[in-house]
Order: sequence, then structure tokens, then C-alpha cells
Amino acid sequence: MIMNKKSVEIMAPAGSFESLTAAIQGGADSVYFGIEQLNMRARAANNFVFDDLEKIAELGEKHNVRTYLTLNTIIYDHDLSLMKRIVDKAKNTGITAIIASDQAVINYANSIGLEVHISTQTNVTNLETIKFFSHFADVMVLARELSLKQVKDITDGIKKDDVRGPSGELIEIEIFAHGALCMAVSGKCYLSLHTNNSSANRGACVQNCRRTYEVKDEDGNELLIDNEYIMSPKDLCTIGFIDDIIKSGVKVLKIEGRGRAPEYVKTVTQCYREAADAYLEGTYTKEKIAEWDKKLASVYNRGFWDGYYLGQEMGEWSDVHGSKATTRKKYLGKGVHYYPKAGIAEFKLETHSLKVGDKILVTGPTTGVVESEIKELMVDEVMYTEIKKGVTFTTPLNTIIRNSDKLYVVEEVDGPTQ
Repeated sequence: MIMNKKSVEIMAPAGSFESLTAAIQGGADSVYFGIEQLNMRARAANNFVFDDLEKIAELGEKHNVRTYLTLNTIIYDHDLSLMKRIVDKAKNTGITAIIASDQAVINYANSIGLEVHISTQTNVTNLETIKFFSHFADVMVLARELSLKQVKDITDGIKKDDVRGPSGELIEIEIFAHGALCMAVSGKCYLSLHTNNSSANRGACVQNCRRTYEVKDEDGNELLIDNEYIMSPKDLCTIGFIDDIIKSGVKVLKIEGRGRAPEYVKTVTQCYREAADAYLEGTYTKEKIAEWDKKLASVYNRGFWDGYYLGQEMGEWSDVHGSKATTRKKYLGKGVHYYPKAGIAEFKLETHSLKVGDKILVTGPTTGVVESEIKELMVDEVMYTEIKKGVTFTTPLNTIIRNSDKLYVVEEVDGPTQ
């Protein structure tokens, strides 16, 4: 474990180097990510590759951010050699921990002295299960279906019974705080396997639950339902009761979203970092919650609900296929050059148009996420209020950009986006 850990850890998703940098910019204490196969977002996220592990570990050490490699799918015999190769590489490069659910991964990582975190896929719901896994792991992600009262009973039990992991420290409890939820118990879904022979539990979900459905009886009579998206839950959002979560004894707040864009990662991470710090500092207010809610609504979401933490008995279902975000981004072009002394960025506008007053977004592996507003547009030392595609232009920007960076315009939207 890295020293000087805050009392509440904010864990951010990283599906790419852009998102990894965005998580760091947002104030994450830790990031979790997958590489190629054997993780639950093998299909949905870009994922890193085997040789990226060293660079990820270096970035984590440089920014004092813990790095967690998700290796949490079901493992078959033919996977064992690859699994061990990945775990060995993670240990040798300095990755902080492995997030695992299969006993083969848990046992092997533990046997070589690599820190283990128990994935939500194991469906940990009680203190005795915590005690069992304490022989292998220091951190455990609880099942998503628990109430905060049940969570507190577990954290109280850990203290009372002095349940410690291999490190000798008390077991830490982690829960999901924000992001997409699955209709299945802790993500254990078989719909995709049955319909497409593509197993969700092997990281290859085709997301049957996000589609619209008609319900008919055997005579062809259609049943009346008030929502065609009858299996697609809204996204979890807990920022409005993060005080109760912290009081429950949770030490790690996990943000879902390895398949989402870097601006999502930065915005959500920043909001939860600010909220947790505000509670700990005694400045957590309804006014701040309203501001965080507004920011969270601006990036990808399917609508929000509280999950089961407050005792909700039934799920709340999304009513759209795409996002309900209040903003959307449109690709404009790429970075060309940056002039550090003048603080000027140069871009090539490949599509659409751009005008003074537009809000822009720049993303890149090293740049992460930069948000700004166009104050000036210059082409060949001539000022313009608007430019069209095909033009190379410069504009003031107080952050270094690179020629691998992508430029977007950010627009307000009235309805759902895909």
C-alpha cells in the first residue's frame, strides 16, 4: 500500500491512457484497468496491452496513485498459463494489486505476494465470507445489492472481530459509488451467453438488457408495459448521500466506467473527490450537491438512482437507449503544435466549424482532458470570429497540447444522445 492514504479512497476507471491521465487530473487515489483478455470489460473497453503494464505502474508511482489490474473473469484450464503470465508481469512491474473473483487467480496472486482485492463478482454479502477471503485479500468489493445498514454491519463486524488480511491491516471495504448497473446479481448475467454464445462472465457481454422489448403472450396479445427498457437500470449515483456511505465504514468508493470517455472519468472522479473531502472537512452541503449533480448530468449517463443502498426494493429503469447527458461532444480535428512561450495551441479543423465563444474539449494520452472556451481564432495572423473545416488555426490555451490530441466542440443538448 502507498503511504499517506486518505481516509476515503476514490477509485477511477481507466480504459485508455487518455482516461488514466484524466483520472489523475480528477484527483483519483487509485485507478483500475484491464489488459486484453480475462477482464470483465474485454469487449466494452479499449483496454491496455500486456506491454503497457510497466508504463501504467510508472505513472501510478509518479503521481502517487495506486494501480489495480482487473483479472476478474471466469478462468478455464486453458487460461491458466496466460493468467499466471499476466500476474507475474504485474508483480514484476510494480502494479499495486490484482482485482479477482476466480479462486485460481486469487490463490496464485496471493502465493507470489501480490496484493489481492476481491471483486464484486464473488458476491460478498456477509461477515463470514469476509473472514474466509481475509486469508487471501486486504480489500473486498461488496455485492451491489446490499443496503448501507448491511454494509455497516459488515464493517462493524470487521472491527469487532479484528478481521485482518495478509498485510496485517484490517480488511477494507469497497463499494460501487457511481456508474452503470447490471440487472443481474453483482453482474452475474447469462443472457448474452444464451443468445449470442458470448459470455458476460468472460468479459464479452453484448448488452441484451440495454435493448427495447415487446412482451406478448402465446396468443400474440401484447402486454402493456410502461417502459420498453424493462431490463436496463439507470446509472448509480451516490453523491447526494456520500456522508452516509462514509459513516457506514466504507474505505474505497469505486466509479464504474472503463468503457466511457476520458471527460466522463475526469468529471465524475473530480465530483466524488470533492464530495468526500467536503464531508471530511465539514463543508458538505445541499448547494454543493446540486452543483455536483449538474456536473455529473453533463457527461454520459442513463439517468440516475440510488441503487439499493437506501433500502430500495425494486430497481429503477432507464427510458432511453443512449445517454441522457446534458452535453455532447462533436469531433473537430487534431492538435498540430503548441507554442509554450506564447501559450498558443495550433489545431487542424477537419470537420464542422468553430466560432468564438464555443466550448471545446481536448483529449490525449498524455494531455488527458482539457476543457476551455474559444476566446480568439487566428488563421495566418488574421483574426476570425468563425472558421470552417479544412483550416489550420491557432487559439490561446494555457495547457500544452500534442499532435496526437483530439479536438471536440461541446454542445448543450435537449434530448438523449447515443
